[in-house]
Amino acid sequence: MAILNKIRQKTVVLILVIALALFAFILSSLFDNKDALFSKSPDVVATINGEDISREEFSNLVKYQQSQMGPNASTSQVMNSVFEAKVREAVMKGQISKLGMTVEADQMSDLIKTTYATDPTFLNEEGVFDESKLKLFIDNLKNATNNPGAYQNWVAREQSLATNALQTNYFNMVKAGTTATLAEGQLEHVLEGEKVDIKYVQVPYTSIADSTIKVSTSEIKSYINKHEKLYQAEASRTFQYVFFKEVASLEDEQEIQNALKAALNDKEVYDENAVNKKRVEVGFLNTKDVESYVNSNSDDLKFVDKYSVKSELPVAFADSLFNLPVGKVYGPYKEGVYYKLTKMIAKKNLPDSVKSRHILIPYVGLNNAGPDVTETKEQAKAKADSLVKVLKSNTSKFSEFVTAYSGDKGSVENEGRYDWYAYNKMVPEFRDFTFEGKKGDLGVVETAFGFHIIEIEGQKGSVETVKLATVARKVEPSTATEDKVFENASNFELAIAKGNFAEVAKTSNYEVRPMTAKELDENIPGLGNQRQIVRWAFEDDSDIGDYKRFDNVPGGIVIAQLTGKQAEGLMSVEDASVTALPLVRKEKKAKLIMDRATATSLEDFAAAEKQSIKSASAINMKNPTIAGAGREALVVGTAFGLKEGATSKLVEGEKGVYMVQVTKKTPAVELENYLPFANQVSTKKFSEVQNRLYSALKESAEIEDFRAKTVQ
Repeated sequence: MAILNKIRQKTVVLILVIALALFAFILSSLFDNKDALFSKSPDVVATINGEDISREEFSNLVKYQQSQMGPNASTSQVMNSVFEAKVREAVMKGQISKLGMTVEADQMSDLIKTTYATDPTFLNEEGVFDESKLKLFIDNLKNATNNPGAYQNWVAREQSLATNALQTNYFNMVKAGTTATLAEGQLEHVLEGEKVDIKYVQVPYTSIADSTIKVSTSEIKSYINKHEKLYQAEASRTFQYVFFKEVASLEDEQEIQNALKAALNDKEVYDENAVNKKRVEVGFLNTKDVESYVNSNSDDLKFVDKYSVKSELPVAFADSLFNLPVGKVYGPYKEGVYYKLTKMIAKKNLPDSVKSRHILIPYVGLNNAGPDVTETKEQAKAKADSLVKVLKSNTSKFSEFVTAYSGDKGSVENEGRYDWYAYNKMVPEFRDFTFEGKKGDLGVVETAFGFHIIEIEGQKGSVETVKLATVARKVEPSTATEDKVFENASNFELAIAKGNFAEVAKTSNYEVRPMTAKELDENIPGLGNQRQIVRWAFEDDSDIGDYKRFDNVPGGIVIAQLTGKQAEGLMSVEDASVTALPLVRKEKKAKLIMDRATATSLEDFAAAEKQSIKSASAINMKNPTIAGAGREALVVGTAFGLKEGATSKLVEGEKGVYMVQVTKKTPAVELENYLPFANQVSTKKFSEVQNRLYSALKESAEIEDFRAKTVQ
């Protein structure tokens, strides 16, 4: 009891002790997990000028952009597009907000009218934009319970229009103030019109062999530190990998060829439903239903019911295929990634081109049927049959019927006529009727567009064509081959656990491929999109020397090893040496030449360095190029700073060390009016302002990019 009483008396102290203990525990926990203390929430993709972009917002924008860019755009391409758009929006938003710029309702209305001026959805019968149709369209989106995201997509489009309009207005305002003064015009004229003639001696840097100039690592490092802006680098990782490719062996290919040869002839197969438990399976050579046979037995490539001219056949096999007798088979032969058997189905001379006219009777349910189509398929067929019966007795009514009944509005003005089209121009059913029939034929043909009443009006020329059927088998590795690849990869993985990656690969004659990747890269040469490998290389717990196996790489197995890490910031000496080494070497050559020179005249300098005295005339400051030496801005600037007849000291140029003497100075002609030159400067500023302005705004913005951590 005495102890309890003492505790009660010290309640405040006890609470304080407990609080401090909890606080210490929390701090310890935070410092153990630095990301929790210093990093952004994993739900934040980026922060731009203090404004967060949430993972949910970013993901929704990526999904929408993917639908716009199509399936050929990779995830990284779409992500980068969305990210750059959000950066631009955020950067420009701050500038636009400061100016109080907005898009009012009437301007928004004008933007929508301009954008959708030719969209049939919003046009009336006269082809004019109809605001009532726009309003109805938006109301339908709001009430579309089966597609709740449709209205939000429309709102996003409106916001995008407004954002683009505000940015355009902003840039136009800046451009409006981008003018040049008459003084700037005068300076432009002087830079162009003032000329100097010079004599000069150049000691080219190439006159000193690179091998004689020693450059140390510390000198390169010092150069990089002096030119930090030139050598900033994004975070990157270097790794090496071996790709165990699953590719068909010669034995696999032979098996595929044997299987195709076996498919040629009829064979007995087991069938428990047959009387004697056997039945004959018809082969490719004897089958009567070629289309079904090909579609059931061919990999990927299905039967195409059309005639082909010789030039459309594979060049390497065109003669063999085209000259094949009807009913005979050519192959197996290899084309691309397939082994093929090709059978000659038919040969026929067809016209080069055909002229025909038609009446289209569409029906409800077709994809291309307009809202005015009300007839069922049966009704449309009955109408077509009825009309063709009339036309067969009186073709003069064809034009009248086209106007009255045809659903092909594009051909109505030409009386339903299509003039001299090639074989592959029309859909198959229409094509077959007009090319395989004869002039004067009149009949009803059904296509995906409805029922066509067609009359063949003319046929030109004649060309020999063939109809072929091809069974294709894709060249793929067998299970045995895949098992061997798996075994090789596993053995390699075990070996590098005890030995050097490159040496083990060399011993087994495997190709080691080096790779450098940035944090958001996804493509690896030879492997395609392999974001998983890049992600692994950038994981915090991936250390140099670590390796990992990737089994889910299309076409094989990859084993990769991390070989280097480059943090964001200044490049390493090794990476920067590619460009820094030649520049440091050039500086040392220049110093060597200048230190050994004692001459003060062109003649003495030329003699000492065993160089000739050269001349150049009519040099100007606008284009600081010296004949025989190239672009040398510092040398030209030095010449313009000399009086006529004066000789310069040694000048360190881009391609060598120079001594220059001015032989003649010609001032620019004075003009009464420098307005044309001022306009010239203004135009140049105007054309450059948009890109330079945004680049400057973006550079000054605070952008934190967390995509590599938050988006997979």
